[in-house]
Parts: sequence; structure tokens; C-alpha cells
Amino acid sequence: MHVLITGAGGHLGRMLFDYLEADAQFTVSGLDMRPVDHPNIHVANLATSEEWTNHLDGVDVIVHLAGDREPTASWASSVKNNMDATLTLYHHAANKGVSRVVLASSNWIHGDKRFGDDLLSRATPPGPVNAYGMSKLFCERTGAYFAECHGLSVICLRIGWTQWTHDNQPGLHMAMGRWGQEMWLSDRDFLDGVKSAIKAKDVNFAALNLMSNNPGMRWDMQETSDTIGFAPQDGSEATVNLKLKVQAQLKKLIVFSLPRWFERRFPSW
Repeated sequence: MHVLITGAGGHLGRMLFDYLEADAQFTVSGLDMRPVDHPNIHVANLATSEEWTNHLDGVDVIVHLAGDREPTASWASSVKNNMDATLTLYHHAANKGVSRVVLASSNWIHGDKRFGDDLLSRATPPGPVNAYGMSKLFCERTGAYFAECHGLSVICLRIGWTQWTHDNQPGLHMAMGRWGQEMWLSDRDFLDGVKSAIKAKDVNFAALNLMSNNPGMRWDMQETSDTIGFAPQDGSEATVNLKLKVQAQLKKLIVFSLPRWFERRFPSW
């Protein structure tokens, strides 16, 4: 099976490239915006050129990690590097006979649910709170279109928090308090989860959570197990001190209580 990884020179991309390359059942190639010291990782910018499409010849599965990964990404960057680039990728993948695209989606699709208590699954209504989250929702929905209308299998993995620092170990150093820690994804679970998505049978379209098995988390992993046969091996319970508890209560007050009080006090505002 020939797997092509976009963003193959990045932290996750190179980790995945090396992992799959060591497995004899895969032939692996990659694309990246910057030169990478590997003969099978080629320079390409999906957002500005289509010369890279020749690298899709003979590819079975694309793992699409390229794009602006920052939650603070501007609208301009989110549209160009995430929306437009992914739409172009889907188009050429379908035309070249690629069987599947595994998309790196994001938990920011449910960014508005941070201070709630509901279970987060594929049935949970989306609520992006930034341009980055909106761009990932766009990529998921266009993936669903290509799956339905062009026969391209698309599996969107809403990837949890894999850190570039601290050896990707969870703890109080992670931002966003309990929410941040509970979406932790170990390197091993990331690699195994993507591999499961690559190899899964009979999946037309799916949008799935990809986190480690963190006690108390709100992300539903049963759907992921049922659809692609992946179960995380790692997990970590969130560490919450008094400071984080106070911050969480204040933010919940601002997000939920104050708007409702204002609406009751000034109903015609």
C-alpha cells in the first residue's frame, strides 16, 4: 500500500513517515513546503501550485497533515492553507484514483463546548470559535461531499493535543486547564490511530475523535473503535490545582451566567 503524507517534514508528519516507512506493508512518500533531507519527501506547496499532483500517481491513501495548525491562525491563512489547499487535494485525489484521504481535523470544531458537560461525538453540533476551527469544519464537510459524490473515502481524525515540547507528556504545563489535559494524545496512540484509519475497511466517510484514554474526558472514543478498530493504549488523568479550579469557574461564569443575566435584565437590547 502506497501512503503519501502531506506536511511530512513537520513534527507529526515526520514521526508518522518514519513509523510507516519501518513497516514493510507500506510504501511511503511525502510532500512538504520546505526541503526535507529524505529522497522520498518532495517540496510542494498545495496552496499555490499544482505541480505536486504528479506525486499522486500510484498512491492509495493520502494522510493530509499539511496546513496552518495554529488555533490563532488568521482568516487569510485559514482560507488559503487549510480550506483552499484541502479542497484542491480532494479534487486531485479523486481524479488520480486515490482510494482514501485521512484528514487531520481538530477538536476546535467543538471549541464552544469547552465549559459544558455534554459528550462530544460525531452527532454533537459543531461550534468553532476561531478561523482555524471553522477551516477544519469546512474540510470535514467538503470531505463528506467528495465521499458522497466522487467515491473518495474520507476519514477525518479530530486529533487531540500532541505536544512538541515536554516529550509530549501531560501535566499542569498544558494550557486550557482540564480541557487541555483531557484531550492529550500520546505519540503511540497518534501513530496507531492514523495507521488504523489508513487500513480500515468499508468506511465511506467518518469524523472521529482521536485522543488517548484519559479518565474523565468528554470525547467519545467508542465511535472511533467501532469505525476503524482503534483503541488507545495510553491515558492520563488531568491534574487540577486550586488555580485551575478558580479559573475554570470564572470562565464558566463569563461564558454561561453573565449572558443569561444580561438577557433577563435587558430583554429588548
